[in-house]
Amino acid sequence: MLQRDAPGDYVLGTGKCHSVREFLEMAFHYVDLDPYDYLVVDEEFYRPAEVVLLQADISKAKKILHWSPKISLQSLIREMVDKDLELYASVKAEAEIKNPGAGPL
Repeated sequence: MLQRDAPGDYVLGTGKCHSVREFLEMAFHYVDLDPYDYLVVDEEFYRPAEVVLLQADISKAKKILHWSPKISLQSLIREMVDKDLELYASVKAEAEIKNPGAGPL
């Protein structure tokens, strides 16, 4: 996209449909946790006119950029969770160095 002569708007995604619920379930299950032990669904925050289907239309990116997804949503979630766990471990170790015995973060 950045190497194109003219700017353009492109949608990137898997081209497959997933719900926020599926995303959360995949992320929590990856670390062997039950998401419903941690999350509460509050219908007050639902969209007034809930959209039934949201799916990335990647046809323009495929046609013009010759781009196609190379990673699944599940693989992306694993990468994101792994990075968060690395960051947490780093912050936890730094806090332990600054305040030994202070307890968990």
